[in-house]
Amino acid sequence: MRAPTRERDIEMVDILHRVGVTSPPEDVYAALTTADGLSGWWTEGMEGDGDVGGVFRVRFQDAPPPAGFDMKVLESQPTKLVLWEVVYGPEEWIGTRIRFELKREDDFTIVLFSHEGWQEPVEFMHHCSTKWATFLMSLKKLVETGKGEPAPHDVKISNWH
Repeated sequence: MRAPTRERDIEMVDILHRVGVTSPPEDVYAALTTADGLSGWWTEGMEGDGDVGGVFRVRFQDAPPPAGFDMKVLESQPTKLVLWEVVYGPEEWIGTRIRFELKREDDFTIVLFSHEGWQEPVEFMHHCSTKWATFLMSLKKLVETGKGEPAPHDVKISNWH
């Protein structure tokens, strides 16, 4: 007889968040698809092209190498969807996809966020989940008030940035 185990088969795991903002989907979409918009809520000094096939360079001033990520834009549907694939960055991120689905509910634009395709739920994934939550709140603040809290002004949660 085999002893019970806490191990389980894990194929891929995702980070999931849901945030409602009181701004129109057009404003949220612009904050997700332009370097200026991304610089307003994620990290200052973003560079890149938000068109399908374009790449955004995400860099953090105080992070250890590789100090950021490159995101290739796979899909972009105005006011509805933004989908990126990570093509450069920490090993755990390479090949993962970052999805922002937008929908209108009453007076809110709902942002359904997912960071899809993690190989396993390593400690770095836990960290990234918390950081995504803080950056999504920064996105909310940006589109609702005009001023977000991008890195390096973001909430620090550990020595991993």
